[in-house]
Amino acid sequence: MDRQVINQKLESLRRCLVRIQDKFPADAAELQNNFDLQDIIALNLSRAVQLTVDIGSHIISTMNMPAPETMGQTFEILAQQNVLPVNVAEQLKKSVGFRNIAVHNYEAINWQIVHSIVSEHLKDFTEFAKGVAHWAGSQHRN
Repeated sequence: MDRQVINQKLESLRRCLVRIQDKFPADAAELQNNFDLQDIIALNLSRAVQLTVDIGSHIISTMNMPAPETMGQTFEILAQQNVLPVNVAEQLKKSVGFRNIAVHNYEAINWQIVHSIVSEHLKDFTEFAKGVAHWAGSQHRN
């Protein structure tokens, strides 16, 4: 495992989360009507999802396991291998759906739902980072 790669990606994830938190409006209507905020939130949320998948894929590759067939399967494998709690893996698996819409069908984004996702599930990315850091620390000790 290349700890430096994981640490760099975790730092990028942290920056995305900070950017979202700094720009996230309290009111869903503001997000609905502010194109600049939409761009900032969507871009950084998409990046956060991609970073978690990239980190997860890197970890899985060190386990001599087959590569996940889907982005969502990355989180299932991490839960099976006790890198992530199952509930965090399930939430992150759902985040892949948002990322796919944001990347491939941006105009179909429902900003009310995005507001709800950020309000209720941004912490899942922090929990992911904690799980990865804990796992990486345990690998370093072995």
